[in-house]
Amino acid sequence: MSLRILVVSQFCWPENLRINELCIELVKRGNAVTVLTGWPNYPDGTIYPEFRARPADFSSFQGVEVVRVPIWPRQRNTFSLLLNYLTLAASASTFGAWRLRGRPFDVVFVFGASPVTQGFPGVLFRRLKRAPLVFWVLDQWPESLAAVGVITSKWALRLVGWGVSFIYNRCDSILSQSHTLKPLISKYTRNPERIGYFPNWSEGAENVASATPAPEVPAKDGVFNVMYAGNIGATQDFGAILDAASLLREHSRIRWLIVGDGRMAPWVREEIGRRGLGDSMLMLGRHPIERMPSFFRHADALLLALRDDPVFALTVPGKLQAYLAAGIPIIGMLNGEGTRIIEDSGAGIACAAGDSAALAAAVLRMASLPPDERAEMSRRGRAYALAEFDRQRLVENLDHHMQTLVRANPRKEAGA
Repeated sequence: MSLRILVVSQFCWPENLRINELCIELVKRGNAVTVLTGWPNYPDGTIYPEFRARPADFSSFQGVEVVRVPIWPRQRNTFSLLLNYLTLAASASTFGAWRLRGRPFDVVFVFGASPVTQGFPGVLFRRLKRAPLVFWVLDQWPESLAAVGVITSKWALRLVGWGVSFIYNRCDSILSQSHTLKPLISKYTRNPERIGYFPNWSEGAENVASATPAPEVPAKDGVFNVMYAGNIGATQDFGAILDAASLLREHSRIRWLIVGDGRMAPWVREEIGRRGLGDSMLMLGRHPIERMPSFFRHADALLLALRDDPVFALTVPGKLQAYLAAGIPIIGMLNGEGTRIIEDSGAGIACAAGDSAALAAAVLRMASLPPDERAEMSRRGRAYALAEFDRQRLVENLDHHMQTLVRANPRKEAGA
């Protein structure tokens, strides 16, 4: 059975996030997918000039329809970020509802990366379209907001928690990105039996061996490259990463490569200069996700880091699955579920979150391993990714799950 799926998401192509791959895979399975989203502005925080010049060019990608509504750009300050979140929720609930009037959908799916506020239009469309609502929890509010210091007021955190409960209690299905996150999610819903499991998967990093090395990475003989690829934000604890790099300043063989961008990128760049790390830590900027295998070709180890906070110990950062599939040894500075996966898979070395000295030691240990031991880590990582996080299998399970919800939907088909 093919489904008409409405995806509500703060982000969408050409912004590089996992929701793009999910939508493409659902279309390949014969479903009609429409994404309701805002104007593209992530991660730089400004509306893409190409979109402003030719908005019609951004109304579809690979068979996925995209309906865009106006939003306030993220920019690089907390006030604008809050407006970005709120305007998407408001704009999707008003302009979006008008533009999608009269169109039936079988299921509504919310891509639950930050912010949780995109769940409010999801709840609205559940009612308007009389369709079951599925919420994929990738970032648990309000705990993650408190962890990075975005909100410190207990009153404000309680208010956000009320909003989370409002959304979760109106979902027909809540999908957790990790098993360990389920108990925290259950605090905000009267229906914990509706909480399921849907993890991240690897994103096209399987073809590293055949990729052409990225020319953006300066050639340098005799170095051991530790590469970080992804968002540069408060969650990733770049303060501790910079401390580790400072501790290894005299080890000229160690080179840190940072591929990506984010709200903390200007600060990281300034710190590299202030600490005199310009020769050993290179910021290579943001690049399309399809080019990541070319950058990974330069990596001797891939770096993963999360802040030291209980909520992050319950989550699995999405890049871990991509790292495993890439077949490159992993160095992790994190707690909980992410550490367990690295250790269970045998794909790398993990140390405690926030421990810069332990991270420095892990890097030196990895660099000193014989090549055949690192190759074995690579092999184990790929095997674990295939067994646990195969994209085709996971999307097939999600498709079947949504079909089951649609068949059991007690509400009549959507009208006008």
